[in-house]
Amino acid sequence: MADITRRLGWRHLRGAPTAHVRHHRGGKLLHEGPGLSFWYRALTAALSEVPVDDRELAMTFHARTADFQDVAVQATVTYRISDPATAAARLDFSIDPDTGVWRGAPLEQLGTLLTETAQQHALDVLARTPLAAALADGVTAVRERIAAGLAGEPRLPGTGIEVVAVRVVALRPEPEVERALRTPAREQIQQEADRATYERRAVAVERERAIAENELASQIELARREEQLVDQRGTNARREAEEGAAADAVRAEAEAARTVRLAEAEATRSVRLARAEAEGAREVGEARAQAQAAWLRVHADVDVATLHALTGTRLAENLPRIDSVTVTPDLLTGLLSRLGARE
Repeated sequence: MADITRRLGWRHLRGAPTAHVRHHRGGKLLHEGPGLSFWYRALTAALSEVPVDDRELAMTFHARTADFQDVAVQATVTYRISDPATAAARLDFSIDPDTGVWRGAPLEQLGTLLTETAQQHALDVLARTPLAAALADGVTAVRERIAAGLAGEPRLPGTGIEVVAVRVVALRPEPEVERALRTPAREQIQQEADRATYERRAVAVERERAIAENELASQIELARREEQLVDQRGTNARREAEEGAAADAVRAEAEAARTVRLAEAEATRSVRLARAEAEGAREVGEARAQAQAAWLRVHADVDVATLHALTGTRLAENLPRIDSVTVTPDLLTGLLSRLGARE
């Protein structure tokens, strides 16, 4: 949209480099070209602005294939207005001299023209193509047919329009048909996924089996080594037992020999002690006999009274100690009677 400035009864227009401006006054062309800047009077000026940049037109329309299936075509057409004077003469690109806004809708008219033309050629191609072929290779065929049809359309050059490029984004069937078509592919993909899963599981099982075999081989080797260790320990224990038994036998023999020697020494000592005791007893007996004989010889010539006195002395020496003596009248009477009787 042109930039218009108001100054009293005059207007100043400053156009963009991508906009072709045409200024008429009284039926005469005063200014024409892109990026213009000029003054004019709003009451006498007739202005038109034609965009000359590349424009993208997105279009969506429905078509029917050879097997009577509806498909939606999504396409984009890139175009430009190559002859602004012709376009301004054929379409209403006039703008308000006060605001710079288009009085009509020229771009919508161009969009309708391009969409209907492209749709006509796309319908012609798809009407002779089955749905499966259209979904597989129809994008290229539709794009080429639309490009060729727009290039050969006489109305476009007559309107000053040049088609730059055509792109067909997608061909989409109805949702139910699309789901039905996706089912075999999904099943195949699922089968491939299941096959890959099974193969992965088979590989995992094989690896687990190899690991289990390695573990079993390790356990067998470990058991064999443990058996060897047990045998070696048994051999060592048997050898230790034999050596211990031999040592015990030697120790027992030495102990027995020492016991025998001690017994013999003890017997010899006992015999000697017995002999010594017997000799001592004999000598003591002889000494006592000699002493008794001497005692008897000594007392053989002693009178009876002396013997009685000695006997009383010996008896008194052998009597126990008497701390106190109680003499009762009966005892005293008996003693006195006995003494009187002896006198």
